[in-house]
Amino acid sequence: MPSGSAMHPSGVSIQLRQLIYYHLDNGFYQNAFFLAGRLYALDTRNPDYVHLLALCNLRLCRYKAVFDLTKPKLHQPNHLACMYVFAQACLALGRYDQGAQALLKVRSQWAGRNHWNKHSETSRRHIPDAAACYTLLGKLYNAHGNAKKANECFTEALKVNPFMWDAFTELCHLGSFVRPGNIFKITPEMLAVLSHSTSNGMLPPQFASQENSETKNPFVSTPEVDPFSSSTRNGADVGLNLGGSNLFSRLNGIAAGPGRTTVATYKEVETPTSSSNQNIHDEDLPLGSINDPNYGNTSDIPQAPLRKTRLQPMGTNDEPPKMRSMTSRVKARMGSEAETTEIARPIGQNGHKRTVSGHSTHQGQTAPSADPAAAPPRRSVRLLNSLNSIRPSSNRLATAPSKEPDGKEKRELRKVRATGTRGKTGSIPQVGRVISGNRKTPVEIPEAPSKPDPRPVSITAPVAAPPPRMAPQSNIREVMESLEWLLGLLRKLATGYAQLSRYSCAEALETFQSIPQPQRDTPWVLSQVGKAYYERSQYPDAENVFSRIREKFPSHLDDMEVYSNALWQMGKETELAHLAHELMDQDRLSPQAWCVTGNAFSMQREHDQAIKSFTRATQLDPYFAYGFTLQGHEHIANEEYDKAMMAYRCAITADKRHYNGWYGLGQVYDKLGKYDIAEQHYRAAANINPTNAILAVKIGFVMDRQGKTEAALQQYRNAVSLDPRSNLARFRKAQAHLKLHRPEDALLDLIHLRDTASDDANVHFLLGRTYKMLGERSHAVRHFTVAINLDPKAQQYIGEVMEAWDEDEEDLEGEGDGEGDGGVGGWSSDEGR
Repeated sequence: MPSGSAMHPSGVSIQLRQLIYYHLDNGFYQNAFFLAGRLYALDTRNPDYVHLLALCNLRLCRYKAVFDLTKPKLHQPNHLACMYVFAQACLALGRYDQGAQALLKVRSQWAGRNHWNKHSETSRRHIPDAAACYTLLGKLYNAHGNAKKANECFTEALKVNPFMWDAFTELCHLGSFVRPGNIFKITPEMLAVLSHSTSNGMLPPQFASQENSETKNPFVSTPEVDPFSSSTRNGADVGLNLGGSNLFSRLNGIAAGPGRTTVATYKEVETPTSSSNQNIHDEDLPLGSINDPNYGNTSDIPQAPLRKTRLQPMGTNDEPPKMRSMTSRVKARMGSEAETTEIARPIGQNGHKRTVSGHSTHQGQTAPSADPAAAPPRRSVRLLNSLNSIRPSSNRLATAPSKEPDGKEKRELRKVRATGTRGKTGSIPQVGRVISGNRKTPVEIPEAPSKPDPRPVSITAPVAAPPPRMAPQSNIREVMESLEWLLGLLRKLATGYAQLSRYSCAEALETFQSIPQPQRDTPWVLSQVGKAYYERSQYPDAENVFSRIREKFPSHLDDMEVYSNALWQMGKETELAHLAHELMDQDRLSPQAWCVTGNAFSMQREHDQAIKSFTRATQLDPYFAYGFTLQGHEHIANEEYDKAMMAYRCAITADKRHYNGWYGLGQVYDKLGKYDIAEQHYRAAANINPTNAILAVKIGFVMDRQGKTEAALQQYRNAVSLDPRSNLARFRKAQAHLKLHRPEDALLDLIHLRDTASDDANVHFLLGRTYKMLGERSHAVRHFTVAINLDPKAQQYIGEVMEAWDEDEEDLEGEGDGEGDGGVGGWSSDEGR
């Protein structure tokens, strides 16, 4: 017995748990944490109480408190919910191995769980299922450096639940080759859940053809739709097993015969929503609502007294009145399930007497007359019918044509009865009113008139059959169509995301264009499109996309550092400074804001201030790899190569597939003259992003420095094939052709550059050298003159080349490799980003 258990009522824990979940659902985490402390004090060894307190700490980002509270103890059994929040705390604290081991210890408890399609506004599953645990386990393995096991865990999570988008994106970040068509489809596990839901909540297909029949009253106790029959409702139905204080829970929780369990347990109910109804859906309740003031109020319903045998009148002329046949519920109790009829009406409508229990005293075929002295129905029946009477009568079941031959006559009879007045019932003598056991002598029943008098309809009479509360969705085809549409949308989004993660930017743009327009205008999709344009070096297009995000969704922060890089590449200093001010005013604690601010300082060549801004961004998010990379670029600008190398290595540690970090390391070794090591790092970056033309150019450049000009030329050709718009690739290719004494081949690329980058001095200088090798003096002098006009600082060098006209061409290594070397078409700035 927990300490202090005698000092508080037994229901205190239930109320506290409800209050805790109330505050958690409404975002009042401090209130939930305070109440969780009261609950935890009731019993410090109860794992459910420990879990709630740890969950509140987790929502408040107090990871060390969660770790200390839920860490496995030798004297206590492992609790799944506690181990799950413990693993989440380990992921935040960097204790990845401990978190993974904790989840593996309780694997038997979550391996078979699947909560897909079980969450709603009124139902919660705070105990994790297999998909959630596999995803968290994969994140722990990935952070620990075990990419193979992380890949397996993410794959298993998607097998259980294809809607685990986080698991899919993690697979893409790991570099796994994923096939979205095989992932985002209806799985056998989903079909199993759907079939289970169909048997519980949806109308099975075999009953779909009967839903328009007037005789199929959903409140008639027929064997197939009887809300009180436990034989036809699944064992996981909450209305059968909870045994709460409402009427249906009590009726279904009481043992009705030998071999029947008094109250069954319902393990899936993990979050109570009220003191008496835990996780009860509206579709689980056959009538009424949990908000109805009369709902669940059974304390004042009297129990029917024992009936005495009623003596029938003896006479030759007075025959006993013929009674309506019993309802199918009564027949079901007697073992007959072959016939279904309407629910029996009170005495004023169907012409036979009823006891307090609401059933007929006789069983007959017809009811030609009404007995004015019959007993009123019992209170539970009146409650049932009063709820029916306030329901709207314009439903399918009420307006459907009747299949019974006398259905039309019955409807006409109801219309006639509805024309009477309620006051007529008071003038009828109460001779025939019988309550079980209150008459000791036989009572003569007056002969029924040949034509029934118009009588008022009682307020307890069912005016029309209300729609079934147990079948909110009568056709499972609608569910399948919805799932197919949603999975099809996710399939397209996933295909585009996977293509972008493999840097197949052209294919990704085409895929995103096939998405419906409302989905394409969301900030997430627009960000992916902007990044695809940026990776293709289409900076104006990327700027247009990101500016649309700023206009339509000004609070969106994700990928704003890419937007700032595009502005940096185009040299738009004013726009970049304005973006930095906006993001700083919006959220000073976001790494994106500090990253954009650093780019703004870099544009103004204030490299030290830029380094401080990028450092602040990485302090706010230690996994912000781009912040480390940009920090390294600024260190290179300050010629601080050791610091730059450290920054790039931090970027790779944060994200092993961040190719910019590998490229930065290659750039450092290139500056240091270690071309072989630089080539290795450039190739590592190219393996991650094989579609980047700049990486191919850099590989060719360091190979050319090592004297491998022919191999370097092949890399330049590869770069041009990857991006025909790459001016830098064509420039390097022309240089290699001149070094191999192929001026005709070099001239083809240089003419193209003359048209696309006519204001670059390097292009005109190289054209002059080419025409000099071809012996065309006039063309050479003209281009040398243009180069001098574009770059007056190079006048002395260009003049020396023009004076040495008759001398043989020397090796071009070193020419054009200075500060302006990469400046063809603006590619000099692109190399650093």
